[in-house]
Formats: sequence, structure tokens, C-alpha cells
Amino acid sequence: MSDKLVFDLAQEVEGSPNVFIRKDWINILDNQNQNYNNNQSVIDTSQLSNSNKYMSYREAYLSVPLLITLAQTGTVITANNALSSFSPADDEFSADYAVGLKNWFGQIIHSFTLDYNGTTIIQQTPYINMWNSFKLMTSLSLDDINTQGATIGFYPDDPLTWSFNPNSATTLDGNGVCNNTNYNFSASVVNGAFNTFRSDRGNDGLLKRQQLINFDIDAKVNQGDNINNVTYGSLLSGGAQALKNCWKSYISTKLDGSSALTATTPSTAANRGVIQYSVVATIYLKHIHSFFNMCPLLKGVFMKMTMNLNNTTCDLETRNLLDVPTYLRCTAVRNPLGGVNPLMVASGNNVAGAINGGKNLFGSGATANIDNTYSANVSVGAVCLDGSLRAANSRIADGALSRSIYLYVPAYTFNPVFEQAYLSSPVKAIKYTDVYQYQVIKQGQNPFTNLLTNGIANVKSILVLPFYNPSADGLGVVNSGFVSGTPVFQSPFDPAGTGPTSPMCWLTNFNVQVSGQNAIYNMERYNFEQFNNQLYGQNAVNGGLTDGITSGLINRQAFDMEYCYYYVNIERMLPVEQSVPKSIQVIGQNLSSKEIDLYCFIEYGNEISIDILTGARV
Repeated sequence: MSDKLVFDLAQEVEGSPNVFIRKDWINILDNQNQNYNNNQSVIDTSQLSNSNKYMSYREAYLSVPLLITLAQTGTVITANNALSSFSPADDEFSADYAVGLKNWFGQIIHSFTLDYNGTTIIQQTPYINMWNSFKLMTSLSLDDINTQGATIGFYPDDPLTWSFNPNSATTLDGNGVCNNTNYNFSASVVNGAFNTFRSDRGNDGLLKRQQLINFDIDAKVNQGDNINNVTYGSLLSGGAQALKNCWKSYISTKLDGSSALTATTPSTAANRGVIQYSVVATIYLKHIHSFFNMCPLLKGVFMKMTMNLNNTTCDLETRNLLDVPTYLRCTAVRNPLGGVNPLMVASGNNVAGAINGGKNLFGSGATANIDNTYSANVSVGAVCLDGSLRAANSRIADGALSRSIYLYVPAYTFNPVFEQAYLSSPVKAIKYTDVYQYQVIKQGQNPFTNLLTNGIANVKSILVLPFYNPSADGLGVVNSGFVSGTPVFQSPFDPAGTGPTSPMCWLTNFNVQVSGQNAIYNMERYNFEQFNNQLYGQNAVNGGLTDGITSGLINRQAFDMEYCYYYVNIERMLPVEQSVPKSIQVIGQNLSSKEIDLYCFIEYGNEISIDILTGARV
């Protein structure tokens, strides 16, 4: 093998003709005029269609401005003065690591619609980010994380570091499922305890994602040097202005709350602490929908992209009793679309000498009892879109970077010789897939059979994502441990819906029936059957069949613990059958002690033919 490579390299002729004589990156604004109060962004490509250049939408990406706000909304103090309320501008009480984003910047997109020359070719499907997260988790490789992770905000959550906290009055992690510990301590307890893997020990994925957005100009480069305290800001001309000029994501606002509060001196909107992160996120179109990944070079194409956005606020409470942090919990989540909450709030726990990023949300006072309330918000644009939050804390500022969503598309100019060859077959067929989304709600431990649809043609696959049901019993005990009636993927402590499912949601006697016929020959009873026979190799290079050349980020342990993907490929059929609509049923039995909701995505094939010279549909 190596000898042949040496021979081939020896015969290579240096240089090759240029297919293109120019490549230009063109950017256009969306149509919102910096206003995202309606939780929507619309982009049309009319400017690009008139440029007389070939556009490569396969390489195109969105530049999305995000403003993350963590603001104090109230403080109640009993006993003596507090030494500190919420003081993110004080390095001793830093909150740089108190909040972050869930895996992948694309979680901000709840649904996506594409009109091509006036005809809708991509339908609006809610929770499309769940499907896209699955595609990324099963197609990217570890090298992709190293090279692309920082660009697209992608570092998967550790499936072994979660905890479950049904009692919100006694935990510093949060309520419900929590995978929000972010100190870098990954050792497992191997003596004097039963195996809990690294539960409550440190989610490295969250930590790395935070470091993408929490650049702090006041941070000291020489941390241990008390004489030469060089900061990042001192190495930049103009300090923060340099970050604004180059649109570098950073902590743009840090204001301390009042430390002179007493039991009779309440906090006000004008003296509460706040920390804000201005972020410019990159989201590739090919990761939003498969259509763009299949696009050839196109000229004269008019597209209209409509995105519904997961602008979200979550309300938090902390309690500090006599300088002892007691609990951190979420009391409400506000997402107008009912979609995934892109925010994560770090635990305040202190384990094995390492303190999590949420520790300083509790305030401190040697003889004071402090109850703090906060709201964490993520908004597209440069304005915090939650009016009630701005009213509760008048010190909230605007973002310091971009104010609008931009679309960046590379435009190519052909070498005339190669353009002639490219246009020799001007009509190109774009074969892509789209998805329908269905829900099977509140499944207990009894076997279930649920009809998802009476008929879809050209079905490719089905994905089932299990999550804890959010209902409560008659005694008020919430099945999920989180806020009653609020889905777990809206929790700021749980990464569910952004790659992970709810933990240990195992199914047995699982099958999918297509027009009454089992897609899986024998009922799947065991976890290894689903992973080995169905999930492994899906969307991966060479289907995982070639050792040394593959991709995918889900291993068997991750599948067992927090990435419980139940996926079945059902596209194997004769060509004559593809146009026949088929019914889809899901069969199984829940092995979790919790009632679960199944979010089901059915992938189906679609095709359009396009004249690549004019962009017209044929």
C-alpha cells in the first residue's frame, strides 16, 4: 500500500489548471431591520440572484448575533448586611462561567422554511434543531470537533456527568436532570462507593462552549503575578473597542449589585448586578438542512429563508443561609415558540475542592440570609427582548457587536473553458431529504403501539427521541423533577434536546412498522441490538465499515446513558415503491421508571430539477 503511494507521488505533475478565476464572499442582511421581537428572521437572496455569479450555498453560513443576559431581578436579605449581593465585576466573585450555551449555535433555530422562486420546497417543521443535532452527532468526527467546534459552538456534553435532583430545595445543581457542572475535574470515585461514573463531576463540553463566548478583557494573563498583572485588554489597542471592531465574542457588560443591602433596604432595578455576553455565532446552512448540502453552483436563484427563533428567558432562585449556599432552581421558562432553551446555567456545587461557575449567584455574607432571584435570557440581535427583565433590572445594556443576521455566500467566477463543460448539462436534479415531526406523549411502562402517520411517500428513516414527561401527580410530584408542565428541553440545567435525550430512557420490544410490515425482522429487546444493528455507522463515513476512516460521536456507553437514539433506516425498497405513501407505526415498551414523551422525526426524500444557468425550476 505505502509503496504504491510512493510511486504515485513520484509521478505527480505539479500544478493544475484553475477551474475558477475568482472567489468572492458576499454578505447580505436579513429583512428584520435589527428587530427580532417577533422571534423570526427572513432572508431573501434577490441581491445575489442579480450578481451574475455562481453561488455556492453548500459553503454558505449565517452570522447570528446573540445577546446573553444574566441579571439579578430581586434580593431579600434577613439578619445582617450582605458582604456581596451579585458582583460579577469583582474578580473574587466572578460570574464569567455562570452561564453558557447548549451544544451547537444552531439551537437558536426552532424551525426553518425555504421558498425557491416563490414555491415552498422546505416545510416548516418544529424542533428541527433536535433532528439537526442528531445528524451532527452521528456525522461529525473528533477531528471535526477540533477544527470546527469553536466556529459552530459544538462540543458535545459528557454523557456520564449528569445527576437527577427531584427535590429543588436541597440541590446546588438545579432541579430535574442536571449536567451543568463545569469545573474541570473528571476523575471518577473508585474507592468506597458504588459506581456513579463521573456524575456531578464536570461536563467538559459545557466548559469548552463557555470559553468560546466568555472572553474577558479584565482577565489577568499573569494570574499568579501580583506585580505584573497584565490583562487581555491591555494588549489590545483601545481595549474593548478592538473586540467591537473585529466582532470577537466577549463579556460586554459586568456591573456589581449593591453591597449595602439590609433587611430593610431592598434592592431596586437601578442597583442590581448584571453580566452580559455579546456573541457572534456561525451557523452553516448545510447543518440546518440537507438541501443546501446537495446544492450545485447556481446562478440567478431567488430564495427566501424564514427562521423561527428560540429567544428564551428562564427565571432562577438561589438561597444562601448564613453564608452556606442552599439551593439553585429554575421557577419558570418563557419561550414563545415552546422550543428548546439554548441556555445553560452552571451549577453552584462545591465538590472535591472545585467550585462550579454558578457559585457566586448565591451572594455571600457571614451572618446574612440571602435570597436572590435572577433571569437568564438569550436574544437574537443586540437587544434583550424580554421587557419584564429590562424593567426588573434597568442596568441591562445593548450588545456591543453585530445587530443583524447576515448571510455569507461565496460567489465563483468560472474559467470559461470549465464553465462550458459545467453548462453542457444545465439541468441538475437536487435530491434532498425533509422531515415530519410527531409526538407520542406520556408513555408509562405498558407496551405501546402508536400510529404516527397514515401515509408518507419515499420514507428514508425514523428517529425516536425519548424525554421525561413534565406532568405532576396529584401530590404535586413532578415526573421529570423540573417545573411542572415545562418540557425538560427547556431546562437551563439539562442539555436534553440539543444532542442528549433524557438519561437511561431505554425501550424494549421496539420496532417500526411500515404499512403493517416490521422494519426490524425481530423485535429489538436489548440495547446492544439497537446500537450495533441500527444506530452505529448511520450518517458516518463509509457507514462505519472501514476501520480508520469513519465518523460519528456516539459510542455504546453514550447511547446507554444520555444519547438514547432509537433510529431505523427504512429506505430499502424497490424504486417503484418509493412513490407509494406508507403508514408508519412505532411499537415498544418503556423500561424507564419515568413516564416519557417520544419525539419522532420521519425523514423522507424529495427532489427538484433546476436550470443552473437561470435558476429556474424545470
